[in-house]
Amino acid sequence: MAIDPICGMEVDEATGLTADRDGTTYYFCCEHCRRKFLGKTGEGAQLVSLGGKVDHAAHHQHGEHARHNQHEHAPRQATKKPTAAYYCPMCEGVESDKPGTCPKCGMALESASPPSRKSKRIYTCPMHPEIEQEGPGTCPKCGMELEPKTVEAGDEEDDGELRAMTWRFWMAAALALPIFLLEMAPMVGIPLDTWLPHDVSAWIQFALATPVVLVAGWPLMTRGARSFVTWNLNMFSLIAVGVSAAYLFSVAAIVVPTEWFPESMREKGHVGVYFESASVIVALVLLGQVLELRARRRTSGAIRELMSLAPPTARVIRDGEEQEIPLEDVHQGDRLRVRPGEKIPVDGHVEDGRSTIDEAMITGEPTPVKKQAGDEVIGGTVNQKGSLVIVADRVGADTVLSQIVDMVASAQRSRAPIQGLADTVAAYFVPTVFAVSVLTFIVWAVVGPEPRLAHALVNAVAVLIIACPCALGLATPMSIMVGVGRGAREGVLIKNAEVLEVLEKVDTLVVDKTGTLTAGKPTLVKTETADGMDEQELIRLAAAAEQLSEHPLAASILDAAREREISLPEAKDFDSVTGQGITASIDGLEVLVGKHSLLEDRGVADVAAWRERAEALQGEGHTVMYVAIDGKPAGLLAVSDPIKDSTPEALEALHALGIRVLMMTGDNEQTAKAVGERLGIDEVAWGVSPQDKHDRVQQLRDDGRIVAMAGDGINDAPALAAAQVGIAMGTGTDVAIESAGVTLVKGDLRGIVKCIRLSRSVMRNIRQNLIFAFLYNTLGIPVAAGVLYPFFRILLWPMLAAAAMSFSSVSVIANALRLRAVKLG
Repeated sequence: MAIDPICGMEVDEATGLTADRDGTTYYFCCEHCRRKFLGKTGEGAQLVSLGGKVDHAAHHQHGEHARHNQHEHAPRQATKKPTAAYYCPMCEGVESDKPGTCPKCGMALESASPPSRKSKRIYTCPMHPEIEQEGPGTCPKCGMELEPKTVEAGDEEDDGELRAMTWRFWMAAALALPIFLLEMAPMVGIPLDTWLPHDVSAWIQFALATPVVLVAGWPLMTRGARSFVTWNLNMFSLIAVGVSAAYLFSVAAIVVPTEWFPESMREKGHVGVYFESASVIVALVLLGQVLELRARRRTSGAIRELMSLAPPTARVIRDGEEQEIPLEDVHQGDRLRVRPGEKIPVDGHVEDGRSTIDEAMITGEPTPVKKQAGDEVIGGTVNQKGSLVIVADRVGADTVLSQIVDMVASAQRSRAPIQGLADTVAAYFVPTVFAVSVLTFIVWAVVGPEPRLAHALVNAVAVLIIACPCALGLATPMSIMVGVGRGAREGVLIKNAEVLEVLEKVDTLVVDKTGTLTAGKPTLVKTETADGMDEQELIRLAAAAEQLSEHPLAASILDAAREREISLPEAKDFDSVTGQGITASIDGLEVLVGKHSLLEDRGVADVAAWRERAEALQGEGHTVMYVAIDGKPAGLLAVSDPIKDSTPEALEALHALGIRVLMMTGDNEQTAKAVGERLGIDEVAWGVSPQDKHDRVQQLRDDGRIVAMAGDGINDAPALAAAQVGIAMGTGTDVAIESAGVTLVKGDLRGIVKCIRLSRSVMRNIRQNLIFAFLYNTLGIPVAAGVLYPFFRILLWPMLAAAAMSFSSVSVIANALRLRAVKLG
C-alpha cells in the first residue's frame, strides 16, 4: 500500500493512479488528486480509480480526506446559496433544516451560515502561559491580568489594562510626590519639620499614602496575596510584603505610638514613619508595569499592521450584480470584483482580468507581481492597475494573513528551553529572599545601631524590594516577543520559541533542489536555431504544437510564447508519441517536438549533427527538446528549472555563517551535479526518495550534527519533521509548511540567513538579560541587607531599592527592544 500525497488516503499500488516527479513514483486514489499533484486545477476530474468507482461515503469520511473532498471535489456553489439551514457540500440540492448526514453520500451536512467571528477569545497569562480561559480575567497563580492569545486590529485602541495601569501610576505619582517632599525636605536643608509639626505631617502622609497603597497599588497587593494563597511565589509576593510592612508599620507608629513602640525606637520623641517608602515603591512598580505593557503592545505592531491590510468589505458578484458586503460574509467560492487601487479581500485565484499586485507586506518582495487568469492572489495585497474578478478559495481564519497572525502570536507566547533556567532559579529565589530578609531584621535588631528596630525594619523591607525578580521573569519572554515580531516583518514566521533557540546552534543545512534552490517551474532558458530559422518563429511553431500536450515541459514552451506575446495558430493532426514527443500540423507545416529518437524514427535528415550541441546543453543541467519542421532540423529548446536569483547570495552568506550545505534531490545525477557545482554546495545527493531524505537527516543527527532542513514539497515533509529545525518555503505545499518550525513567506533562501541571524541575536540578547538580572540581584541583596554599613555607613532605603528594582526591569525591556532594529539582511 502507498499513501496519496495530496489527501493522505491509502492507495493500492496495483490499482492506484500514478505520476512521476524527480525520479519518484507517487500513487493517487483518484484522478483529481493526481491532477492536483501535477499542477492542474482539477476542474471536471472524475472521482474514479483504476479499480472502479470509489465509495463516496467511505471516501469522504476518511479522516483528513473529508476536508479535502469538501473543498476540492465539491462543485463550486458561488452563485447559488442554500436556502435551508444545512446543506451537503458534495451533492447539490441536498438541504435540511436540521443537522445530520447527507442521504446520498453520507457526508455531514454543513451550516449554511458562516461561523460567527464574535466567538470568545482565549486569554492567557503573560507570566504563566499554561493558564488559558475564555474571556478576560486574572491569573489564578499570580493575579496578573490575562491577555488575549491572538491579536486583533482594534486591540491597541481598546487596551483597558494599559489605560487602567497608566491611570493608577499617575495617581500614585501625584500623591507620592508631596509625601516624598514632606519626609525628605528636612534632610536637604528645607526646614519643613519646623513649619509643620511631626504629628500633623505624619497624618497628612497617612491621608495621601492610603489611596496610593489601597487604590493605586491594589492590583499589586492582590497579586501578592494570591501568590501566597496558591503558593506560587513571585515578584509580587516580595512587593506586597515590602509595601505592607512599610505602610502598616507607619500606621501603627501614628495610631498607637506609645503602646507598641519602646523608647529605643523613638527619635526626638517620635516614631519614624515610612509612608514615603510605601508610596514611592508603589509608584515605581506601577511605572515598570506601564512600560512593560507598552513594550508588549509594541512587539505586536507588525501583526497589527498586517491585520489592518485586510479591507473591511468586499465587492461580491451574485446573480450578475455587484454588491458590497462585510468581509466576514464572504464565503468560499464567491466571485469578487477587485478594482484598481483596492486591496484583495481574501485568498483566491484570478478568474478574469490582468493586473499587477503589490505583495510587499506579505512576501517582502518590493516589485509588483503580474497576475492573470489562473494565478493565485493573497488577501491584503494591493491591486494596482487592472480590474480583476477573483474566486475566493480561503476565507476567515484560513487565509494566509490570518495564519501569519496566529503563528506569530503563538510563537510570541511560547517558552524557549532557556527560560526553564530562569523559572528554576525564581522557584528557589523568592523563599531564599524571605529568609535573607528575616535574617537581616534579626541581625539589625540585635547588633545594629539605634534605633535598632527601625533600622531592622527598613533594611528587611529594602531586601524584599530590591530582590524582586521581575527583571529575571522578563529576560526571556521580552526577547522572544520582540524577536518573533521582528522576524514577521521580514517574512520569517517562527512557530515557537524553541525553534529560535535551536536555530542558533545549527551547523548543517539540508536543502531540496526543486522549489528551494530553483524556481520549481520548468522554464525555457536557451534556444539554438538552424540557419535561416528565426528564434521567434521556432518558439511560435513549437508552442502551437504543444498547445494540446499534457506533458509538464509543454507549459514551459507555452509560457515562453506568452511572455513574448506571440500569437499561436491552431494545431491540426496532433499526435502524442509516448515517451518520445509530439507531432502536429501548423500552418501546413509538419512540426516535430521531442527527443532525438523521434526525429530519427520520422526520417529527419542530419539529426546526428545536433547531438553534440544537445549533449553540451544537457551537461549544463538542461532538458533538451529537438524541433524539426517539414523533415529538417529547426533547432533545440533547452528547458530547466532555473536557479533563483537570490540563491547564490544566500549560499554565500550561509557559508560565511559557518553552515555546511547539503543538497538532496530526486533529480538525476547530471542535473544535480551541475546545480551543485554552479552553486558551490558542499555535498550533493541525487535520486533520493522521500524516505531516503528522512533517513539521511536522521543519520546526520545521529552523527551529532544540528540539522536544519529546507524544502517546499510534499516529498520534503518527512525530512522537515525529522530535522531539529524544519524550514518550509511559503510558496510550497501546506503539508511542508505544517511539518516545519519556520516558514519563509517569500520562499527565498535568504530568509534562512535572516532566520539564523535573528536566532543568534535573540539568544545573545536573552543571555545579556539573564546575566544582568542575576548580577543585579546578586549584588543588590547584600547592599540592601546593610553589609556596606560597617565600612562606609551606606544604607539602601526602601524607596531607593524600589527605584533600582524598576531600573533593572526597564533595562531588560530596553535591551530586548533593541532587537527591533537588528540588521538581518
